Amino acid sequence: MITGELKSKIDRIWDAFWSGGISNPLEVIEQITYLLFIKRLDEMESRESKKAERFPNAPVTLRFQPDQQELRWSEFKDRDPETMFKIVAHQVFPFLRTLGGDGSTYSHHMQDARFTIPNPALLARVVDMLDHIPMEDRDTKGDLYEYMLSKIATAGHNGQFRTSRHVIELMVEMMAPTPTDEICDPACGTAGFLVEAGEYVRRTHPNALVDPVQRKHFHESMFHGFDFDSTMLRIGSMNMLLHGVENPDIRYRDSLAENVSRESEKYSLILANPPFAGSLDYESTSKDLQRVVKTKKTELLFLALFLRLLKPGGRAAVIVPEGVLFGSSKAHKELRRMLVEDQKLDGVVKLPSGTFKPYSGVSTAILLFTKTNSGGTDNVWFYEVTADGWSLDDKRTPLLPAEKLGPVPDVALAEDEHSRNNLPDALARWFRRDGDELQRARTEQSFCVPKTDIVEQGYDLSLNRYKEVVHEEVEHQAPLKILEDLERLEAEIQQGMSGLKGMLA
Repeated sequence: MITGELKSKIDRIWDAFWSGGISNPLEVIEQITYLLFIKRLDEMESRESKKAERFPNAPVTLRFQPDQQELRWSEFKDRDPETMFKIVAHQVFPFLRTLGGDGSTYSHHMQDARFTIPNPALLARVVDMLDHIPMEDRDTKGDLYEYMLSKIATAGHNGQFRTSRHVIELMVEMMAPTPTDEICDPACGTAGFLVEAGEYVRRTHPNALVDPVQRKHFHESMFHGFDFDSTMLRIGSMNMLLHGVENPDIRYRDSLAENVSRESEKYSLILANPPFAGSLDYESTSKDLQRVVKTKKTELLFLALFLRLLKPGGRAAVIVPEGVLFGSSKAHKELRRMLVEDQKLDGVVKLPSGTFKPYSGVSTAILLFTKTNSGGTDNVWFYEVTADGWSLDDKRTPLLPAEKLGPVPDVALAEDEHSRNNLPDALARWFRRDGDELQRARTEQSFCVPKTDIVEQGYDLSLNRYKEVVHEEVEHQAPLKILEDLERLEAEIQQGMSGLKGMLA
């Protein structure tokens, strides 16, 4: 976790951009991303140069030619603002656009890099501030970038918004990624799910990165993210890089428009919160997906996509709008039937309607399922999250201290604090879904529903369909007694008014 001092340094960088005339948070983070990439190139060049000195026969990759040394961060950072501005604008950025040939994800996404910092003074201030922020430690580096990304929350740009970190953490903890997984997010945005999955593997399988084969898999073939917004691809790539993943597969793809036959049954884990933009035309939708389910609705098409991308035995934790759980169209019912009958539907977690404020107040749920192609659903586990640790209004202020937030808090919650953060309880009960959770009554916050009940209800997956509400017995006064009380009050009012009239006369 980053300190208040580091946060205030980032805030000052942010303020410098705003006062310098760049007010779009996405543009700010994009320009910071370019500068961080340039800084990292310089660090890599220094490392390769030292390697060449120590091991003259070892293969090294030097990106800067002898006549390009002034393009390096360590060279231009101490120049006067005017000179620095000319070097960065007219030499460094054109140089960035030539790097795509080295095959790395980051270089590929830098090919259309645009420099929009308007004046030398602002560039000099930002370079100086970034240079004084400690970026050596991977955890600090990653957390700093995450903190910068959290500021996109004020943008709500083009429907792009970040899934809250604690919701991502809950989904990753529930899925428990392993070092052998191939993880995909077909609408990756800033790559929050992939980053958290990587951090989980590092934390729970520390030896996995010691083995050369596992290490290569982790850095090059474990993480796959698609998006059709080039800005998001750049930001997502940098997010992965700063969290220590060297070369993830993050690429441009319109997931719903392109056929996925080459990627079919390729991934063992899908984590996603795809955008739900309403409806698409049949003509602009992948024929592969239309064969799974005939629909124009993006939320259903994404579910069909997940089923295509998962290999048998693969599992998924994905966020869907609540309408997917009870929608009455033929496509809605068919997809739910497929999840229950043809695959193994493991659980449904209902999220509170304020989870995605201030962007959206829509009610959502997490669907958890395993692809089997042969059924396997016996019981479906339901959990109703009523509080996720933050207020459910537009401000989304924390209801507990930082160490008691999230699904795995640093400090255990007291019994009375559960009502403000349900996530640790949800995670604990998820792992007991085949045990004592089966005995829970449907009046509880979590319970299991047998497949036969779900079939009887036409594959309706809304929690409220199965939850039993216990109404407290309320004793009401007899109607005659209420009338007598009203007559008495009326008499008192008349008496008071008569007294008032007497005083006025």
